[in-house]
Amino acid sequence: MQHAVGSPLPPPHRPGHGSAPQWTAPAAHQAQQPPGVPGFTGAPHHPPVPPHPQPVPPVRDTTGHVQLPPGGPVAVPSPPPAQAPVDPAATTLAVLLIGPAGAGKTSVAKHWAERRRVPTAHISLDDVREWVRSGFADPQTGWNDNSEAQYRLARRTCGFAARNFLANGISCILDDAVFPDRPVVGLGGWKRHVGPGLLPVVLLPGLEIVLERNAQRSGNRRLTDEEVARIHGRMAGWYGSGLPIIDNSQLDVPGTAQVLDEVLARAIASPPQW
Repeated sequence: MQHAVGSPLPPPHRPGHGSAPQWTAPAAHQAQQPPGVPGFTGAPHHPPVPPHPQPVPPVRDTTGHVQLPPGGPVAVPSPPPAQAPVDPAATTLAVLLIGPAGAGKTSVAKHWAERRRVPTAHISLDDVREWVRSGFADPQTGWNDNSEAQYRLARRTCGFAARNFLANGISCILDDAVFPDRPVVGLGGWKRHVGPGLLPVVLLPGLEIVLERNAQRSGNRRLTDEEVARIHGRMAGWYGSGLPIIDNSQLDVPGTAQVLDEVLARAIASPPQW
């Protein structure tokens, strides 16, 4: 006779001692009927529920838990109290440096940003445009819908970066060849993407200077002399616009940056209307 594995064996039957007793397995080893089977009278069996894991607080020296303020439109700088000197080198600002190719915008912007007493970022629209490596729409091959779309996208990206830098206490200086007579590449887009507190300043040296500086360039940053002369002529439209203009024909980069600080001090005290 077969018995369940693990159950105690019945005692052996010895002849002459009557019939073999009926063996009954201990209650602890009787087979359990599952719930729902007729005749089952025991309590249903519920598996234990594992405890919910408790959230682990972030470790202080890990990244990802620092909350950054969201970027918003840059407000107009507040004029200083009466009789208080303006120190643009220690003020959080958003500056747009405008000028033709060869005006020295990028060199001056980098120098100015590196030597301020408050954190300052330099954002060049040309650099952002060249993030597009495949399918780059070079304006030198002609201004079309594709090059305009990439320009607009780069300008919007620069504005987004500037807003976020300013929201976190980091000044910005941007540079772009903004034309006074073309709304597509005009100041309106920069004001929309950065905010009304953007301070535009124009660098406009003489034509001979920009031609000489353009000749020192290479790659797609170098333009033909005809293109440089055409752009420079259109930039003359900034005269009479009310924007501050710096003629840096006879100034080196540090000298131009110093004049830029003086112009910004006046702009903070009396923001330009544009």
